[in-house]
Amino acid sequence: MTLNDELLAGLGDQGVEQIAGMLGTDTLTARKVIEAVTGTIVGGMARNATHPDGADALRGALDDHMDADPFNGDVASLTRDGHSILSHVLGGQGTEQAAAQLSQLAGVNSATIMKLLPLIAPMIMSLLANRAARHDMDAGAVADDLNREESAIPDGLGELLGSLLGSIFGGAAVPRQAGPYDPYHDPLREPLRSEHEVAPGRSNPDW
Repeated sequence: MTLNDELLAGLGDQGVEQIAGMLGTDTLTARKVIEAVTGTIVGGMARNATHPDGADALRGALDDHMDADPFNGDVASLTRDGHSILSHVLGGQGTEQAAAQLSQLAGVNSATIMKLLPLIAPMIMSLLANRAARHDMDAGAVADDLNREESAIPDGLGELLGSLLGSIFGGAAVPRQAGPYDPYHDPLREPLRSEHEVAPGRSNPDW
């Protein structure tokens, strides 16, 4: 069962219908958009986890999401957590770039995708955290699991997301970063800070 399958199960029909309403689409299209968003987040995590520092930081962050219930949480707090996660996974500029390209793929306004991304990100973190705990995964095992998840994305979508992530990360893997899992200090990919990156009242996004 992939993370996308687990996510859809966690959302249930009602959750998918709510996302369809937010997107202004039918539930079938909403499921495809959710799969694309999930694949983007998982792919970003996989690329960050190719570096030991990134994998260690992600594994530590998963412990903080063990007891979370993002499927029944407050939307505002969920969104704040999601923006923090996305700032580490894709960077602010990368998140906006992903939203723009996913909107073209799905035929949905990019501003709406920007609202969906931070809602899905904490759900993925929570599902991955529970999986890591169940199987007693260390950082390396989590990185391997993310690679398997990325490989499980259907070919057509996988190619599109591979191209998207390649344009964000500038290659197959993330360039060496100045600090653990901190895309802000990557000299090759210095994103522009925006209102989407740091939640209100938080000076520095963290896990």
